[in-house]
Amino acid sequence: MSTFRTRIGWLAAALLTVAPLAVAAPVAAAPADAARTADGPTVEERRLGLEAPREILRRSGFDRVAPQFARALAGARSSAAAQRVVTRYGQHLWDRAVARAQGRGPAGGDLSRDDDRPLYWARLGMTRALGEWQPAFPLSEAKRAALLAELERTSRGQDSIRLPGGKGIKRILVTGFDPFQLDADPRRSNPSGAAALALDGTTIRTASGPARIETAIFPVRWDDFAAGAVERALLPHFKAGPRQIDAFTTISQGRPGQFDVERTNGAWRGGYGDNLNLSRTGVAPVPPGVPTPKPQPQWTTTSLPYQQIVAAKTGPFPVRDNTSVTEIPAGGDTPVVRPDGPTPGSVARAGGGGDYLSNEIAYRATLLRDAVGLNAPGGHLHTPILEFAADNTNPATGTVTDPTFVHNRRTITAQVRAVISVTASTVRR
Repeated sequence: MSTFRTRIGWLAAALLTVAPLAVAAPVAAAPADAARTADGPTVEERRLGLEAPREILRRSGFDRVAPQFARALAGARSSAAAQRVVTRYGQHLWDRAVARAQGRGPAGGDLSRDDDRPLYWARLGMTRALGEWQPAFPLSEAKRAALLAELERTSRGQDSIRLPGGKGIKRILVTGFDPFQLDADPRRSNPSGAAALALDGTTIRTASGPARIETAIFPVRWDDFAAGAVERALLPHFKAGPRQIDAFTTISQGRPGQFDVERTNGAWRGGYGDNLNLSRTGVAPVPPGVPTPKPQPQWTTTSLPYQQIVAAKTGPFPVRDNTSVTEIPAGGDTPVVRPDGPTPGSVARAGGGGDYLSNEIAYRATLLRDAVGLNAPGGHLHTPILEFAADNTNPATGTVTDPTFVHNRRTITAQVRAVISVTASTVRR
């Protein structure tokens, strides 16, 4: 079986060959038991058969998304028509999820509007339908890969970042993540994704003028990052021009009971399993064609106004300036935890945000900032862990939502908005 017969191979290949990145070759394909083959869906898509995802989709009205998409795709009579279907339905899914989170249009069910999970599970239904689709015309694996990559980008808001031009408004870019650790509990939500939906296209008022926020969400998958998904989405908005961003914040879920502004990001991938149950260990690979400092640094540093953020009263959760890292000191061979940041010449083993994809998106975004000379506050914010009520912690017997769960998510989103407002206030236009 060729590399491109696996679903993750399809997606990596498409990501690696789409402008603006000039990348020479695909990353290694995922094992056949972890990714889509001709015989069935990916690990992520297989979880759609669990009761929790089915209930989340049903109670939000998003259970109709994938079937409608599949019917439209079945009606496509050419590759160009299929492209139009994928783009239209991918963009519609993102727009619908944003509108629902922001209280526009019908709720579609009794699930809380601020919930990020319907978007995640509906997207997987669409990718499964696309993978299983048997068109009535010849379709190469490369073209199917391109359609899949288009669906991923459009349904995550990565292609709909529309920042205004001009000097009268500040431009803020925010990113979140999909839910993860779903084998342990398929009910999980990710407050960073919920915040992204709540904030997309909104304007906040600061003492130094209005700020427009645009958002996108990223998958919890190592190979998408290696293929340049982050850089492709961010680079057009980091480059100089009338719509260049004035600040950015990558966001993920972190520790219980607190926010962390991560001071330092490390180049090391620690290998913890992603949403495809794949592990990747080593230095975060930067695809050829991506602007990057040479040699690739072991560490990058936040330019967020962490002192002001920590000092501000943004909400009920404490906000910490996290300076800790794990390094191998220069000349050494054993990892050491440094509470005050890395020492000269050290090799990264974990940034303040760890060695998982939350650290990696922060590393990639700030590395890109430095490579293109973007003079703007930017870095990573870890939210508190989103917790269910004390009597609803067992996924085998618990419900997919409860009042405490909803309250916690809304509280975290409100505080994320306040933290971003602090950052926006430091920008002068």
